[in-house]
Amino acid sequence: MSLTPAPFYADLSEGPEGSRAFWVEAPDLLRLRIAHFPSQGTRGTVLLFPGRTEYVEKYGRTAAALAEAGYHTLAIDWRGQGLADRMLEDPRTGHVGLFEDYQHDVAAMKAIAKVLDLPRPLHLIAHSMGGCIGLRSVMDGLPVASAVFTGPMWGIRIANPVRPAAWAISRVSKSVGLGHVYAPGTGADSYVASAEFEDNLLTRDPDMWDYMRRQVLAHPELQLGGPSLHWLHEALAETRSLARRPSPQLPCICFCGSNERIVDVDRIRTRMANWPGGRLDMVPAGEHEIMMEVPSTRERVVSEIVALFDSAGEAQALTA
Repeated sequence: MSLTPAPFYADLSEGPEGSRAFWVEAPDLLRLRIAHFPSQGTRGTVLLFPGRTEYVEKYGRTAAALAEAGYHTLAIDWRGQGLADRMLEDPRTGHVGLFEDYQHDVAAMKAIAKVLDLPRPLHLIAHSMGGCIGLRSVMDGLPVASAVFTGPMWGIRIANPVRPAAWAISRVSKSVGLGHVYAPGTGADSYVASAEFEDNLLTRDPDMWDYMRRQVLAHPELQLGGPSLHWLHEALAETRSLARRPSPQLPCICFCGSNERIVDVDRIRTRMANWPGGRLDMVPAGEHEIMMEVPSTRERVVSEIVALFDSAGEAQALTA
């Protein structure tokens, strides 16, 4: 695999010194962007799976905290977002052909970790849509010693009376050639770029809100609007399929805000109640973006993440 340098906005990311990004071609030839946030330590490497609409720079501060603890981080622009190849004529539409196509992107991340000879073991942090992608990955044998999920999209929060209509509309859209159309209630506007901080769905911390907002305003090409009807159908089908499968034997913490308003919290509670070696941490008053929350929350969460990674890494070393 050849690594071609890609744009990386280090000043806006505020990640560890020496952070950089690469263009990588997925197995199905789509171009992705993957960032390496280095550490002076060698305790392991974190595969960071961002959420829908996100991009690698958004996790610079998180990667800096992990670097201080001795962990390198790899983060990715999934297909259809960030600076990765967009898939429709309207580049603001969140879209994917099949939800399992994201696993091609995961394969590219694993390949880069090998090419860069990053320290093992590998660990996973997966947020929102990345949590859905990551759940399938660990179920299918992603070689990580432990996993952390934050506000994972193991179900989409849709009112029960509306859910059948969401299924029907998204399913029919494919057969009538309207799969590219924005899902109802969404459009081309980026949420962070257009919403007000007051009562936003992501974070209680104005500094982190400004951090995210600065990034997408400085580089509008990073912005993404709502999902396509086709993406919605694929996401509903994927979350339903994964809900029928058992959790893997893997040390795991799932963080979810008590004020979560984007993903289906009941699905999260059900999954974590049946995860061997798993623990659900409900963050008081937390919103969707746990790693972008107020400083006291971020510090506690990072401390627990590092403790999990350290423990899992030591356990893996003992059994090697």
